Amino acid sequence: MAEKLRLTSEERSWVLYDVGNSAFVLVMVTAIMPIFYKDFAAGHLPGAVSTAHWGFANSAASLILAVLSPILGAMADYRKKKKYFFLFFLVLGLSFNSSLFFVGQGQYLLCLLLFVMARVGWAGANVFYDAFLIDVTTHERMDSVSAKGYGYGYIGSVIPFLLVIGLILKGGMGDGLPPLETKIGFLVVTFWWLLLSLPAVKDLKQRYFVPPSQSPIAGSFKRLAQTFMEIRKHRQPFLFLLAYFFYIDGVGTIISMSTAYGRDLGFGITLLITVLLFIQVVAFPFALLFGKLASIYSTRRMLLVGIVMYSIVTLLAFFLPTIDDLNARTAMFWFVAFLVASAMGGVQALSRSYFGKLIPPERSAEFFGFYNVFGKFAAITGPLLMATVGTVTGHTRWGVLSILVLFVIGGILLTRVEETDLKI
Repeated sequence: MAEKLRLTSEERSWVLYDVGNSAFVLVMVTAIMPIFYKDFAAGHLPGAVSTAHWGFANSAASLILAVLSPILGAMADYRKKKKYFFLFFLVLGLSFNSSLFFVGQGQYLLCLLLFVMARVGWAGANVFYDAFLIDVTTHERMDSVSAKGYGYGYIGSVIPFLLVIGLILKGGMGDGLPPLETKIGFLVVTFWWLLLSLPAVKDLKQRYFVPPSQSPIAGSFKRLAQTFMEIRKHRQPFLFLLAYFFYIDGVGTIISMSTAYGRDLGFGITLLITVLLFIQVVAFPFALLFGKLASIYSTRRMLLVGIVMYSIVTLLAFFLPTIDDLNARTAMFWFVAFLVASAMGGVQALSRSYFGKLIPPERSAEFFGFYNVFGKFAAITGPLLMATVGTVTGHTRWGVLSILVLFVIGGILLTRVEETDLKI
């Protein structure tokens, strides 16, 4: 049994890449880079203006990948092409991330341009990395391997994050982040990402591919058009993507808006950063647990469990402002953070592996391109829904409650997707 559960060298290399690129999410997208941009690169701009520019930049990065992913994915499904595309976007992300070291004070446009290109590189590499899941493991092990990728990614990203925090504290916070130490931190992220990418660069092999074409580019567009024309034939993957659009929209909105909501509730920055670290650490064992339970109860059932847990999170977050006692409110906030952490990794990991079981293996890059599109557009609608409802009602908590609709719709649609591995 232990032998069966042991990762192969190729599976291990695939998981290690998740550990490496997760540092980009935690440091560059979530925790440090937004503050560096606001305080250093765009400190001379009005707060509302700089925040708007930051939002537009993130949307631009998502839109670029949303448009390109299915096209590039279709091209990457030719023999030996998947790895070439993976390497191209990996080098793109590493290069532009390290280039952020040279951003000077007030150079907000340069900062945004370099960040957008780094994020495009990171997200582009992930499209082909996700598609490699089909190649590196078997149908039966897919849940477990995907869960290990997310789980070790969460815990692994804490290491470079703590190194960056150590550099910042050594430089002294003062009125904001110390510029030099923060920029050295960006290089730490680049080095961590590069180092843990090397096994994937060496070991990943494309085993499934479409037959070669005399006109690869024209052939790729033809297959894309054919996929759209044959949606009935691929009904299950596209029905899953529709469900995924809604529930992952809710997951992403809770993750991206939680810090702002925490500030609205009167929690300090130190507490919020501590909670963020707590979520990363706790998500590690629970991602592995979800992968294990999926082999017992089925992937779809465990996805539905995760969706129910997020629905509870939404309801509890809605009632948080009604708790007058600060200590009780803080305790409830920690409990909500625990629920988020326990469901987050499982939902993300099992979504990836469940989709992988539904699609034609020789067209995995093309279909994971669509997977990326639905995820990217979902990242836009959730925050917009929350912001709109909060603005209309005048209370953020009603905006939070509106997210529950996304989980309900996503859960209902998911029940209509066929079981890929029905167990007990």
